[in-house]
Amino acid sequence: MKIAVLPGDGIGKEIVSETIKVLGRLGLAFEFEEAPVGGAGFEASGHPLPEKTLALARQADAILFGAVGDPRYDALPSASRPEQAILGLRKELSLFANLRPAQVYEELAAASTLRPEVVAGLDILIVRELTGDIYFGQPKGIRQHESGGREGFDTMRYTEAEIRRIACVAFDAARKRGKKVCSVDKANVLETSRLWREIVSEEGKKFGDIELSHMYVDNCAMQLVRNPKQFDVIVTGNMFGDILSDEASMLTGSIGMLPSASLDANHKGLYEPIHGSAPDIAGKGIANPLATILSAAMMLRYSLNQAVAAERIERAVKKALRDGYRTADIYTAGTRKVSTAEMASAVAERL
Repeated sequence: MKIAVLPGDGIGKEIVSETIKVLGRLGLAFEFEEAPVGGAGFEASGHPLPEKTLALARQADAILFGAVGDPRYDALPSASRPEQAILGLRKELSLFANLRPAQVYEELAAASTLRPEVVAGLDILIVRELTGDIYFGQPKGIRQHESGGREGFDTMRYTEAEIRRIACVAFDAARKRGKKVCSVDKANVLETSRLWREIVSEEGKKFGDIELSHMYVDNCAMQLVRNPKQFDVIVTGNMFGDILSDEASMLTGSIGMLPSASLDANHKGLYEPIHGSAPDIAGKGIANPLATILSAAMMLRYSLNQAVAAERIERAVKKALRDGYRTADIYTAGTRKVSTAEMASAVAERL
């Protein structure tokens, strides 16, 4: 099982190295190969996604990704900025389906900014389309406006085939969960969303056992705070999914707790925490590695056909939390505040 290891920037190096430590305790035959990406890739080759890194990603059975981004590169042209690495990998590897579970562990209910009774037992799956929408639509750019000054412009677009493909992923996922799908759009003002709603509704008729509902994105953002347990599977486009999944992360107590999987049609995937590179805390040993460790569990389940090993990691995370281990972002009075390495060790020792 060959795993491409792409730590990236900031805390990416710390959380990925600690996750590899956990994977090493499983006794499975992994082959790890590391390559630079993001700002590290730009420093190494002048591009955030070096050719050698992309080649490794193509060859590997799965990709374990850290995080990219650093203020030092903010002045670079868009095509050279670290964030283009993850967009490039999604596009080049056809990673169209992003699965982001948002689960509240019993031990962390008090760490949420919402009342424990609102979030206790929460278990949502956000299915986000990754390779279309305004992030990839053309044309885009900044140009001189006829009235004087400059204007920025982007293009939101989706094809019928792209919508059907991601809708099927959501319906299939719901069959293994609570059998409910909520499709999120902005069909009252966007033509792209009107097509989205029409196609998702058509696909829903093929899944008679699944309850389908539709919700505008602004209402969904409100409902995630007001009554999050009404949701089972949420399916939405690239930009709305980007925003809603970050919002959902705070229901869990910390963005450092949420893993994600980005899959192609054959379940080869890139696995990463949903948080960013957090350069302000890089090197301090205080980053939460659990989202990356849980992303590795998703990698075992979805791409490497190692469901038993995935469950071992997930159980070990729960045991570490139950035993009071907390990094700074999820620390509450009466628990034990630990470093990045100590949290990963606590998980590894409980496998």
